[in-house]
Amino acid sequence: QVQLVESGGGLVQPGGSLRLSCAASVNIFTIYSMGWYRQAPGKQRELVAQLLSTLTINYADSVKGRFTISRDNGKNTVYLQMNNLKPEDTGVYYCSAGWPGRDYWGQGTQVTVSS
Repeated sequence: QVQLVESGGGLVQPGGSLRLSCAASVNIFTIYSMGWYRQAPGKQRELVAQLLSTLTINYADSVKGRFTISRDNGKNTVYLQMNNLKPEDTGVYYCSAGWPGRDYWGQGTQVTVSS
C-alpha cells in the first residue's frame, strides 16, 4: 500500500499562485507514475500533470506554461507549482501514484480561484 498526503490548497485570487505538495510513504523512484488530477463539482476527474519513472512529464493543455510538476526524492514528495491561476482551475486536486492498473490516491486538497 502507498499512502499519499496532499497539502497546499486554499483560496487564491485569479492570477495568483499556489504550490501543492504530495508526500508519499515510499520512495517515489519506485513508483511508475506520479500525477496530479483535479475534479470540479459535477465534472469528471482530469489529469493535470504526470511525471513518469522515465522522467517523461505530461501536462493537460489547459495548464501548459502555467503549472509545473517536480519532485524531491529526499523528501519523497511531488509538487505542483501553479502560477497564473484562473477560476476554471478551481477544484479538488488529488495526488496519485501507481502502475498500470493499480493506482493509489491521496485525500485531495481544495483549490479555489476567485476574486
